Amino acid sequence: MGAGYFVIAILGCGDGSAACTPVATVPTHYATEQQCNAATSDALTRNNDFDFPTIVARCRSVATPVSSSAGRDDKPDVLALRG
Repeated sequence: MGAGYFVIAILGCGDGSAACTPVATVPTHYATEQQCNAATSDALTRNNDFDFPTIVARCRSVATPVSSSAGRDDKPDVLALRG
């Protein structure tokens, strides 16, 4: 993966965290995934005014595209807030 950063995506989900829909992206950029994950709880607290049974915050990488996704971990850390 090329040089990049992480952002927090806020998703609204149906019951059981199924069928999630992106509802917001926190504008702050984080240099590492660990910094991003540490900020998800606070971001979720500030972005909980969406009409979904469950709101989740996920860190997503934003990077220069590379032709191969080898070595990529497709299981991001997730923090959920149930209404």
